[in-house]
Amino acid sequence: MRYLLLVMLFVFNLSAFDWPSDYDEALAEAKKEKKDIYLFIGSEYCRYCEKFEKEVLSQDEVIQRLKKSYVLIYLSRDIDDIPSHLETTPVPRHYFLTKDGKVILTTIGGRSVEGFYELLDEVKEAKEF
Repeated sequence: MRYLLLVMLFVFNLSAFDWPSDYDEALAEAKKEKKDIYLFIGSEYCRYCEKFEKEVLSQDEVIQRLKKSYVLIYLSRDIDDIPSHLETTPVPRHYFLTKDGKVILTTIGGRSVEGFYELLDEVKEAKEF
């Protein structure tokens, strides 16, 4: 039992990425705050996810910009229960959802900070249609 606990602690500490991971709570918060949702799906074993987290999602400016319009949520395809209507491969996968969970835009892959800002602009344009 002690060995299992140590292994679990090690696995969960591999990623310093600490966002909420409850989809239903994110929907409730989005409705309450009248915001959309940015859902990042990754894997505990994905080097591209880790790189994107460290190079983009760890930047204060990026997080501040996201939090203005979105409720943030991270789901690991290895650990979390992910709603069946959302694809989990390949990762990293990005979902931009309405407060009701409707997909505005989804895409895959890592990006630079500038590339991520371009993606946010694409989402804004997609919402206008």
